[in-house]
Amino acid sequence: MLAFLQKIGKSLMFPIATLPAAAILVRFGSADMLGAIDIHWVQYIASIMEAAGNAILGNLPIIFAVGIAMGLAVDGAGAAALAGLVAQLVLVAVLGAVNKDLSMGVFGGIISGITAGLLYNKFHNVKFPEWLSFFGGKRFVPIITSITMAIIGAILAALWGYPQSWLDSGAKWMIDAGALGAGIYGFMNRLLIPTGLHHVINTVVWFDFGTFTNAAGEVVKGDIPRFLAGDKTAGHFQAGFFPIMMFGLPAACLAMYLTAKKHKRAIVGGMFLSIGLTAFLTGVTEPIEFTFMFLSPLLYGIHAVLTGIALAVAYVVGFRDGFGFSASFIDFLLNLGLADKPWMLLPLGLVFGAIYFVIFYFLIKKLDLKTPGREDDEEEEESTTLVGSDDEVLDAKAYHTIEGLGGKENIENIDYCTTRLRMTLKDSSVVDEKELKKYGARGVMKINKTNAQVIIGTSVEFLAEAMKKRLQVGNPPLAADVPVEEIQQETPADKDEFISNDFVLPATGEVIPLSEVPDQAFASGMMGPGFGIKIENGEIKSPVDGKIMMIFPTKHAIGIVADNGLEVLIHIGLDTVKLDGKGFETVVEVSQIVQRGDTLIKVDLDYVATHALSTVTPVVLTNAQGKEVSILKPGTQQAGTAGIIDLK
Repeated sequence: MLAFLQKIGKSLMFPIATLPAAAILVRFGSADMLGAIDIHWVQYIASIMEAAGNAILGNLPIIFAVGIAMGLAVDGAGAAALAGLVAQLVLVAVLGAVNKDLSMGVFGGIISGITAGLLYNKFHNVKFPEWLSFFGGKRFVPIITSITMAIIGAILAALWGYPQSWLDSGAKWMIDAGALGAGIYGFMNRLLIPTGLHHVINTVVWFDFGTFTNAAGEVVKGDIPRFLAGDKTAGHFQAGFFPIMMFGLPAACLAMYLTAKKHKRAIVGGMFLSIGLTAFLTGVTEPIEFTFMFLSPLLYGIHAVLTGIALAVAYVVGFRDGFGFSASFIDFLLNLGLADKPWMLLPLGLVFGAIYFVIFYFLIKKLDLKTPGREDDEEEEESTTLVGSDDEVLDAKAYHTIEGLGGKENIENIDYCTTRLRMTLKDSSVVDEKELKKYGARGVMKINKTNAQVIIGTSVEFLAEAMKKRLQVGNPPLAADVPVEEIQQETPADKDEFISNDFVLPATGEVIPLSEVPDQAFASGMMGPGFGIKIENGEIKSPVDGKIMMIFPTKHAIGIVADNGLEVLIHIGLDTVKLDGKGFETVVEVSQIVQRGDTLIKVDLDYVATHALSTVTPVVLTNAQGKEVSILKPGTQQAGTAGIIDLK
């Protein structure tokens, strides 16, 4: 369910992306800006701009239905968007026929979009007898959507009156609760970011809370549209974000920079400057939040609390403001004429900036948090490798890995996927991350109190089986000490040997940075640099000339060593190991020589999209640690396209 809600949250970004345009058009066309200039042609332009912006804000349910349907579709096709439109039109018509007082607003658009997107994924490849073939495939989706939505609409028409009343009462309570309501919302908004569900709560608050009737007699709903329409009671669920995004989080960046080790400040300084400036100018804060979100949940919890306090304080002091995209300097300038006490932002921002700086600086130092630039040098230098025969080395690694996980008594179950051990433990807090890294682990993720994942690499299968054998006999001490020596890091392909045109895209789809892959181990670069592909068809091809070095038993991942020594891992989808090979067909074998463009694996994309967490496919260069991949050709590209990436 969490994975499903995350997909919806991500799909919400399509319709939300239209808001900046609507906000700018409405704002510039309003009576206190271009509309205030007593020149006929200027007022003419102003009226056009205002009407264009209101066209977006006045049709948000339809925009959400279309955007979510397209976002949920396995291939983002326009047919899904059409089905979303059909679903919303049918829903509105059915509700109106039963009870003209029923209004689902953006909620209705979300339900329509989800319904259409799911139906598209299920039926877009449906086949009929030849005499009905015209209505097969994607053409069938709007048909089945209209029928399904008529049934859903009839059910909702009978039931929606109750949740509509509860929602109106809840919204009224939160609005009437003043500072408390705003503070609760601000806290929940930040707290849900790690799960991606903050978009869901934002949609409710920003586009459904409260009603306002404008001068034309039109009813406007939601905190953002009401604020832009001139409602003096709107904006309290937005104003408090300005001091956090423009001052608080940039101050946290400064604290993390000053607490970094002196010899590493030059390395991390540019990053902190860029992400801090991005937050101030545009209100995009995720790059900052993800730098400490997983390293210190305590810091992130404090950040969520401070955000809630900021919204409550802004309400109390009478600072009221709004935005079309995010709480940024740009939005602040755009909405100066609509805000109440806009210059209160300066003292509020300075106060919260100081609070963030002091708290972050103190806790990072006091708790020795490993924020960027504070990684232990000795940890980077202490990695060792065991010397002996292959069997002796593997057995010793298995022994030390078990001990690093808290010993045999702490391990309840061992599983593994392409590159990581998936452990069920009695207590994950006793895991010795330093010991695990010393004997070959690339990283450790403690999922919760009883679950942890250890990033090993493509040799994880052999280590897991060796650990299972040892656990069966109680993990006895090693028969003899195996000498160790400083590990010689795997030598990546030299930069001069990496030629962009020698590496081609292994699948058709949208190329995205590795940091956007919705999996922490991949996104953090633990397994090496790379990129992701939102694959659009089910044929995975070789990106390089080389040899197949590994095919995972469940066929969802494949490793290739290129002629220049570069090792490439293609992991098809996320959490696809649980499919146990269903939906995958390999057409090559281990040790087979392949050329760029040769087909490696065929994927039933519909099956995988329905049964796995995601079809986003990470492509990782596993022996290029310390280097970075630059995407030269972002966006949707065809399989076999050269010059996609560069390795530096």
